[in-house]
Amino acid sequence: MTRDLLDLLSPGRLTEVVDVGANPIDGPPPYAPMLAAGLCRVTGFEPQSSALLELQRSGSANERYLPHAVGDGGPRVLNVCRGSGMTSLYEPDAAMLDPFEVLKPLAQVVDRIAVQTRRVDTISEIRDLDFLKVDVQGSEPAVLRGETRRLSQAAVVQSEVSFVPLYRDQPVFGDIDLELRSRGFLPHCFAAVKCCPIAPALIDDDPRKPLNQLLEADMVYVRDFSRPDLMSEEQLKHLALIAHFCYRSFDLALRCVMLLERRQALKDGAQHRYAQIVSESSRPHSYS
Repeated sequence: MTRDLLDLLSPGRLTEVVDVGANPIDGPPPYAPMLAAGLCRVTGFEPQSSALLELQRSGSANERYLPHAVGDGGPRVLNVCRGSGMTSLYEPDAAMLDPFEVLKPLAQVVDRIAVQTRRVDTISEIRDLDFLKVDVQGSEPAVLRGETRRLSQAAVVQSEVSFVPLYRDQPVFGDIDLELRSRGFLPHCFAAVKCCPIAPALIDDDPRKPLNQLLEADMVYVRDFSRPDLMSEEQLKHLALIAHFCYRSFDLALRCVMLLERRQALKDGAQHRYAQIVSESSRPHSYS
């Protein structure tokens, strides 16, 4: 059904993905289905050399990975932690880490590297931006503020948000939420929610098994679909593709198709054809 949806929407180009903090420690990225189907191009950034080499080694023809530390454009110090996924431009906060014993060894700083951060708007390799993924352990607002021009083009942002600040002076969920809302995005869904056990509790003899304490989440924001007048036809097409393939958000994709049909950017009957595509894919959803 990939070809059918692509033919229905007929975007002017491949969906352009920018992945800031592309370290693959959490498994396949959300755009993996689009990448496998040849529907997108990825420009990723990873300042940790070992993670960068792995990305470059395993990447496809539609992927490129660069060593830049992306942020606000200023000089910073990269705190390299024992746990690769905890490396950050922020210093780990020992007091906040103390209740989370499973994280403490991972947050141990083993090296500090002076870096010059780069703003996305100044990186020449990026020409278009439809889907932004950000996972940089606290620097998410700095990345977003450094993308004033290109972020206005994006249809979707997936950002890690923190509920517990594990680093000193780390921005948290509210900071990122306000920043993205001010840029015309709405929360859409959680791609992942991460909890952590509070010491000294031990559940089922598993030191990693949590109860309820929220730690962080990967949260998906989409361009405000209640204001379609502020979206171009191309933005609506890429939003539909990302919603369908990356998050199985068929309702959002259908709305984009409806709006495009109303604009006569798609042929009459496009909504019905999209419903058929979903049905033929054996999804347990129905549309009128």
